[in-house]
Amino acid sequence: MNYRYALPFLLLSATACSRKPFFQPDARVAYTTPLPPTADSALVTAGRHYQRGPLGRFVLGPHYRRAWAEPVTLPIFRPEQLAPGGLKFVKMGGGFQTTSLTMADPAGRSYAVRTIDKNPEKTLPKFLRATFVFGAVRDATSAAMPYGAFVVPPLAKAAGVPHSTPRPYYVRPDETGLGPDSERFQGRVVMVERRYEGKENIDGPVAGATDLDETEDVLPARYENQRDQLDGAAFVRARLLDMWLGDWDRHEGQWSWAAYPRPDRQRHWQPVPQDRDQVFFRFDDGWASWLVSKAVAKFRTFGPRYESISGYTRNASFIDSRALPAVPRTAYLAAARELQQRLTDTVIEQAVRQGLPAAVYAYEGPRMIAGLKVRRAKLPQVADEFYHLQAEEVMVAGTDEKERFVVERRSDTATVVSVYSLEKIPAGQSQGQLLYSRSFDPRDTKTVRLHGLKGKDEFLVSGKVRRSPFIDIYGGPHEDMVRDSSQVAGLRKRTRFFDTARNNDFQRGSEIKDKTSHDVLSHAFDRDGSGR
Repeated sequence: MNYRYALPFLLLSATACSRKPFFQPDARVAYTTPLPPTADSALVTAGRHYQRGPLGRFVLGPHYRRAWAEPVTLPIFRPEQLAPGGLKFVKMGGGFQTTSLTMADPAGRSYAVRTIDKNPEKTLPKFLRATFVFGAVRDATSAAMPYGAFVVPPLAKAAGVPHSTPRPYYVRPDETGLGPDSERFQGRVVMVERRYEGKENIDGPVAGATDLDETEDVLPARYENQRDQLDGAAFVRARLLDMWLGDWDRHEGQWSWAAYPRPDRQRHWQPVPQDRDQVFFRFDDGWASWLVSKAVAKFRTFGPRYESISGYTRNASFIDSRALPAVPRTAYLAAARELQQRLTDTVIEQAVRQGLPAAVYAYEGPRMIAGLKVRRAKLPQVADEFYHLQAEEVMVAGTDEKERFVVERRSDTATVVSVYSLEKIPAGQSQGQLLYSRSFDPRDTKTVRLHGLKGKDEFLVSGKVRRSPFIDIYGGPHEDMVRDSSQVAGLRKRTRFFDTARNNDFQRGSEIKDKTSHDVLSHAFDRDGSGR
């Protein structure tokens, strides 16, 4: 272990509180008193076990401990009353920290039920679960605002980003309507929200869509054919909203996608964000947690200052690289300016006041409102930094159908990459529909990676310039053709070809740097985040 972190971790061992049992036995403040069968509400705490003494707050940080321990009145969870015809158990969820399940109403509409408190036990190796590390990781849940997700819906609506509307409830200690594992939810605070996945859930914020799927299903469809495209402009707007809210956990599993048909017979998939567990995160307000935040870049604290755009976006790098390759800088800046206009003072103030329980709003509301207003003013700078992070290395992927990738090194500031369909080319034309086009400036972009995927693809590179990005070509498993007549003054081999050594047509010894091998992994491409 780095010596700089040795002392903090020794203090963590004394303050993390790894005692068992750790979690509050029941969320009700008066849990030893029987809850009347007719009760419609209860006085509860989201997690009073996160309270710490002066030393614990100094080392680990105050975080949102006061909000977790604040007594608030919440409605009783009654599945038979939450939707017309009631809700029935469907299946348990598979989250590593949050206990969750899916329920459905008689019409087949899905609802997620998730505990607000978390248990990180499954995220750690077994040999660490009996150590102070487990206690420290478990305690870090207090860095999340327990009621933050309830502030988001009106903000997302104003921003033009589809979103569910979660509601908090208390689950009775004798509730059995949550399936065979009902005891895992009994006596706990949960949030209930619609799950916008599957055609049966097309309504409300995604009304008019023809399909509604998760990322793991949408991305393979996008790379299989030329019909399916991700709406990059809508994704930029959603991602700027994420950063404005301080939501650093936006990996590919946190999104659904709604498909809308276009006149050109394409389907454009618009993003539908889910699971707002980490909005308004507050982590670096303790001595040890501040040091940990410097070692773990993604743990960014919400406040008037954006601490690190690269940290906020680290968990989302996979989906960002696949949803944003066609989006120019102008679209990032336009989205930021539009959000500034949409997210008015009134919208912010009402969202925070309505989303937080009154007792919590009294001390957290003004601070949250002030932070959102200051961050709103900085959105154009955030958009510009986010663009430059995404522009440094850009991945342009085709599909399993045949495409022609045309790279034109037009000037020292413009290398234009276009992708055309080679499927069903109209008579009299040399290439089919334009699928993609973007100009790259080598001052922003160091490398453009082209993935042909399956199909017999063509890669044509031309132009004579002094500066240009590297063009990395990954042909895919089928036979491909590569031609490069370009020249970059003083720099050789600015085009690199990665593929298997056989069954490809390219000019060895030319300006193309031969990176072929006998390893099929040379052109591997992860379609859905599974690593395959």
